[in-house]
Amino acid sequence: MKTLKLRIKDKHATQLNILAGAVNFVWNYVNELSFKHLQRTGKFFSAYDLAAYTKGSGEYLNLHSQTLQAISEVHAKSRKQFKKAKLNWRTNNPKAKRRSLGWIPFKKTAIKHISTRQSSKKSLKSTLQFSLANRQKLIIDMWDSYNLALYSINTCELVQDARGRWYACITVKDFPKIKCGTGQVGIDLGCKDSAVSSEGDQLQIKVTHQYAEKLAIAQRAKNKKRVKAIHAKIKNTRQDLIHKFTSKLVKANNLIVVGKIKSTSFTSSKLAKSVYDAGWFEVKRQLDYKCANAGCHYIEVNEAYSTQTCSCCGSRQDSPKGRSGLGIRVWFCRSCKTTHNRDVNGAKNILAVGLGRLW
Repeated sequence: MKTLKLRIKDKHATQLNILAGAVNFVWNYVNELSFKHLQRTGKFFSAYDLAAYTKGSGEYLNLHSQTLQAISEVHAKSRKQFKKAKLNWRTNNPKAKRRSLGWIPFKKTAIKHISTRQSSKKSLKSTLQFSLANRQKLIIDMWDSYNLALYSINTCELVQDARGRWYACITVKDFPKIKCGTGQVGIDLGCKDSAVSSEGDQLQIKVTHQYAEKLAIAQRAKNKKRVKAIHAKIKNTRQDLIHKFTSKLVKANNLIVVGKIKSTSFTSSKLAKSVYDAGWFEVKRQLDYKCANAGCHYIEVNEAYSTQTCSCCGSRQDSPKGRSGLGIRVWFCRSCKTTHNRDVNGAKNILAVGLGRLW
């Protein structure tokens, strides 16, 4: 199963906001009904039980019957997952302290792919049709970066972000798979460069720092709309850089070995901001699912002493050590007369651990 996220055109926002309000109404009704039933009987309602109480309400709320069923299923699943007797209320009132972002679920039978067309030299646009109550149809145009014509659509959720923009999150079962390469590579995660491969490729996330001054100005001016826009720009830039880096690795290799490192072990230190900005979790998450999709082997190994050990002879005598040595990026091994880049050397040792040649 794979999820595709497509940007919906802003012209549909008003209609989607109205439907999201109806979804919130059903959610709140189901939430209250389930809680009162628990108080009376001491038992939880299942999704099947809840569906009986919402049956027929779709024609008044302009929602498809399977959308009502999906709301009940998500409520029952969330209540069980978070182990709560009652979940939070949903509201789309802009003046509310905790406004809920829009959400409209659809099942497979309520979705129909109409067309995918070329809008320009580089971009595609797709049109989806969603079924509502009383045989009404909702036609949605969206920017398509995946070419939906190649996929078999399973379910879809229309979701809203903090800026009020709408996206279609489409789950697909049958989809074209990437073919992995034949190489082998190790990845060393760090702060100066978020990731460095044993081949010398670098992932540099610090380009997002160019927005720091603009963000500070907007925050001092208390311009919330501008602050959200800049945060979104930083996030999208980081995601784009990571996607390009990980996709290149998967297409070129059939074995990817990454050092096992947790950002939580650094978040209480002065490196916290740099660690969060590096996006280590996102790098590993993307490599994990992309490798699974392409049939590439993905391994996480212990990276202890990987930067201190010479990848050629295994000596540790001349390597920089401790926090005082973090600023030394290049060092010379007198045992084998080799000059090492600190991060590339660490990536080579991590690959060696993955292959079972070291330690």
